[in-house]
Amino acid sequence: MSRALQLLINSSNGVGLPYEGRFRVDDSVLEQFPEGTIVISASRFRSSGWTNTALLHLRLSDGSEERYFLKSAPGYHGRVMMEGEYSAMTELFKWAPELVPKPHSWGEYSLSSPEAYFFIIQYIENTGDMPDANQLCSKLAVLHFKSQSPNGQFGFDVTTCQGWVPQAVAWQRSWTAFFTQLLKHVTNMNADVNGYWEDLDVLEKRLVANVIPRLLDALERNGRTVKPCSIHSDLWEGNTATSLQDGKVFIFDSAAFYAHNEMEIGSWRCYYNRISDEDYTSAYLRHVEPSEPREEWDDRNQLYSIYYNVIYSVNHLDHGIAVRQR
Repeated sequence: MSRALQLLINSSNGVGLPYEGRFRVDDSVLEQFPEGTIVISASRFRSSGWTNTALLHLRLSDGSEERYFLKSAPGYHGRVMMEGEYSAMTELFKWAPELVPKPHSWGEYSLSSPEAYFFIIQYIENTGDMPDANQLCSKLAVLHFKSQSPNGQFGFDVTTCQGWVPQAVAWQRSWTAFFTQLLKHVTNMNADVNGYWEDLDVLEKRLVANVIPRLLDALERNGRTVKPCSIHSDLWEGNTATSLQDGKVFIFDSAAFYAHNEMEIGSWRCYYNRISDEDYTSAYLRHVEPSEPREEWDDRNQLYSIYYNVIYSVNHLDHGIAVRQR
């Protein structure tokens, strides 16, 4: 945990607050709500190595009560993370409002030190169960079919992050070029964070020079095209939940961008994710047919999983080294 994040956590600790809980709500957060909104309770939720979070129970000026999830992070990188997640969740909500909680706002704390930023989203009370495979995949299919890239290209207007790792999402007309951009960015970060590994570097260069163009260019041969779809892009089981109220599956913590839809489930191949159970991939393929050439679907899925393995390695340091060695 960085010193700046520890300072942020310390600054949010409160005693003798005029509401239940011990999480101090910054004035800039309340300014995102109608004048007259009061805090009923604010409690620390959990923290990671790069964010501080809380659950807010608010009474709005019209007397209604609402619950929100608040996430915050320090410094310039905190701004990138919070703006990116707000933009990503807003994009998903636009196309599939039944699939995601409603994002509310993002902004900068009034704190002078440390500089910090926040993101606010609707809180849905939920179970910790694995999501129903058919319900999750049918909703993903709606997202992937309905979403339309604003410029017909692959990428996103705002940098989005998986964990603390920023993704290289600058717009590209070609899916091959975009995926190459994504992968080269995280492989370079992996070498910086976890150390240079010559054997891995050789394989990565072969992957970029030979495997990526061989598999992805084939998607656009013989008159075929790849539709840029809005994808969550970090869809492991920890970013899914099921509402206690109505049993509806929803997803959160998005790092969205526009991509080939099949990339969405590349992470489902990763052994450390429980969603790697074949029931989930089979359910998705019942709702969305593989792209042509169909016989290369498994090869593409393996290729896409490499991106998720590398970015996991960057995010998780020592454990990440073990993942890349495997």
